[in-house]
Amino acid sequence: MDGDLITLAAANATFVGSHFAMSHPLRAPMVKALGAGGFTLAYAAVSFATLAWVYFAFVAAPGADLPGSGEAGWIVASVLTWLAMVLLAGSFVGNPALPTPLAEAQARAEPKGVFRVTRHPMMWGIGLWAISHMVLFWSTRTMITAFAMGTLALVGSRLQDGKKATLMGEAWGEWSSRTSYWPRWGQFLSVGAVPLIAGTALWLAGSWWHLCSAGIPAGVWKWIG
Repeated sequence: MDGDLITLAAANATFVGSHFAMSHPLRAPMVKALGAGGFTLAYAAVSFATLAWVYFAFVAAPGADLPGSGEAGWIVASVLTWLAMVLLAGSFVGNPALPTPLAEAQARAEPKGVFRVTRHPMMWGIGLWAISHMVLFWSTRTMITAFAMGTLALVGSRLQDGKKATLMGEAWGEWSSRTSYWPRWGQFLSVGAVPLIAGTALWLAGSWWHLCSAGIPAGVWKWIG
């Protein structure tokens, strides 16, 4: 494998591995040693440093070295990214998985919006975004990075269920019993107008930025640009 791709793989492994380690086995000892505030600062510093390594390694690695999946791949990827953006847009309100003082009350509430689809809409949004890029089969560097980010989101959210059950007890148990880790796609169109409109706007803006920043038309801009 090309040396730059090996570096990229190492950067992604470090980014994902450090997240898993600090979120689970190292969390308690780090909080004990650094305090809650110190842990948060350390977590952020490691995350930003390793993400920067991923970025620069990605830029240095060769691009467009795979054959691609053609028109069908672009259609599938475009649909997946739209689904991802709707889930992401709706995940910021009423999400008990986020660190907020309202988490326990939110967990006891009736699921609504994107939480009817999955209790981890933010992580599934990131996961679907990652899968959409793998579907394109465009470059090895994209496959490596998308696989890493998808693993972090989807495996991480599964592990988060256990952590939240320990931290929140009965409240998270209630939330888990009324929601699903795996998306219930039959509920997607019942998430409400706000997530659908906001997610679609985010999808259009993000794919437009993709064209401006990378020079590659994505989403609807591939066909109407």
